[in-house]
Amino acid sequence: MKDSQDKQLIPLNRIGITFFALLLTQWITTDLVHLPFTGLGIFATAIGLWYFSKSSKPSFDSPTTVKGWIDRCKDVLGQFESLEDHSSFSANSLKRSNELLEIVSNEKDQSIAFTGTDGNEMPTNEFLRDVFSEIKPLDISSSNLLPLDDESWSFPSSLFNKDQLVYLLPLPLRAVDLIWLKNIPEIKQSWILISWADCSTLSDQIKMLHTQLPENWKDRILCFNGSSEHLKEILNPVKNILKQSERNKDITKQRLLSGLHRSWQSELEDLRRIKFKSLQNRSQWLVAGAVFASPVPTTDLLSVAVVNGLMIKEMANIWSCKLKPELLKEVAKQLCMAALAQGVVEWSGQALLSFSKLHGGTWLAAGTIQSLNAAYMTRVVGRSMADWMALNNGVSEPDLNLLKKQAPELVASAIRLEKVDWTSFIKQSSNWLKEQKLSPGFN
Repeated sequence: MKDSQDKQLIPLNRIGITFFALLLTQWITTDLVHLPFTGLGIFATAIGLWYFSKSSKPSFDSPTTVKGWIDRCKDVLGQFESLEDHSSFSANSLKRSNELLEIVSNEKDQSIAFTGTDGNEMPTNEFLRDVFSEIKPLDISSSNLLPLDDESWSFPSSLFNKDQLVYLLPLPLRAVDLIWLKNIPEIKQSWILISWADCSTLSDQIKMLHTQLPENWKDRILCFNGSSEHLKEILNPVKNILKQSERNKDITKQRLLSGLHRSWQSELEDLRRIKFKSLQNRSQWLVAGAVFASPVPTTDLLSVAVVNGLMIKEMANIWSCKLKPELLKEVAKQLCMAALAQGVVEWSGQALLSFSKLHGGTWLAAGTIQSLNAAYMTRVVGRSMADWMALNNGVSEPDLNLLKKQAPELVASAIRLEKVDWTSFIKQSSNWLKEQKLSPGFN
């Protein structure tokens, strides 16, 4: 009910904002500026205001078929070629291709696994074969028990690769079971099976369980009274799903391809960050040189740092970003503004002045300080931009309204990480100053 009310409020809010803006525009143009404001003008303004008051939402291009995931994975393989050196790509290419082929060519029988934590009494394979006797062929497993303590809490591949999973859950709910349940992929067709003999308290137990479990489990709880016959009956929903053999195997392939794609993206991100580091170091000194040659007011540094496109084009290539350059410049501008708002220029200038006093008493000229401020802001905004591109990888229409909310957090994270490397930046700036022959005593 609350969701439906929220959905109704959103368009009402937009109408209110648009109507108010329209009245304000008419008042300014007619009463203050004394310009005619015709009905056509009102209509055009209303359309414009309505357009800009709409909230854009990111559109993730996530494949919904096996073929779609195969194409996406092949596209990622091509990105490796552009980021890895030739010898590394040659060594890893065959391995990655075989990983993809292993999933695509997998024609194993449909499978189901019953699992739980150590100490649970599992139904025997003989009993389960009797329960699912009409589903053939079917690979049944009930011997994979999960540890009560684990470092990674990741499911073994013997369970992750199954088409269906039934988790035996003892009540009351324990922390270890909750951790395992949270780590089962949501797209996996999974069930929770509980045994509770006392019918008078069963309803209360189920209600309590609903408040503790993630939302995706609430329609996937099966409860039996402990008898074998009742268990056979309770497992009917699982049996009905297993009758859709081809669909189940297709869903499993998509899940496995999605997992492979995710692991490859993680590898790609590591490679991208290495490429970006070199770009970041090079760009910051290009910006510093531009500012030193033609000083600008501090508040105009955002027009010099990243918005001018020194980094954007190369960053777009590194992250295989297909968004328009104008849109990427707008993203960079928002991040620059957030960096200025958080005082990047002020505290970096103070740090540079403090550093200069500690090294031979050299007092850096104002132009030099300004150029190094620009370099450091380029560094911070560049990292923020890299983080934004990583977050929006695969988004065809990024939400710029959401960016305005995210920008301060992205910049704050970049500042925190770049402060750790502040000493490195000072050393680089010293070398740059020597190259510029601006401050021979700066050592």
